[in-house]
Amino acid sequence: MNGVTVDPQQNCIKLTYTERQGQFPAYIHQYSIVNGRAPAEADMQRFFQITPPSVHSMVLTLERRGFIRRVPGQERSITLIVPAESLPPLKRVQPGGFKP
Repeated sequence: MNGVTVDPQQNCIKLTYTERQGQFPAYIHQYSIVNGRAPAEADMQRFFQITPPSVHSMVLTLERRGFIRRVPGQERSITLIVPAESLPPLKRVQPGGFKP
């Protein structure tokens, strides 16, 4: 897993991600708590005020880096595979879109 490393001295998981990459798992986690299901890519598009291809690209990046798991072609199948405690706080997106 590219973005996840284990620190044996501190016995914890450390995530390596950009600020923007960290916001997506934080959003997925919060959305799942509030709504009882995973967000659709359209939900992320609305929240982050970005294009559908940008959302899909980020989903693929997060999956490749080991932060999430999903079933391609199945709606709302995103599952976090990193501990919620390791996620950054979710920031409110300002009008005009996400600008890290």
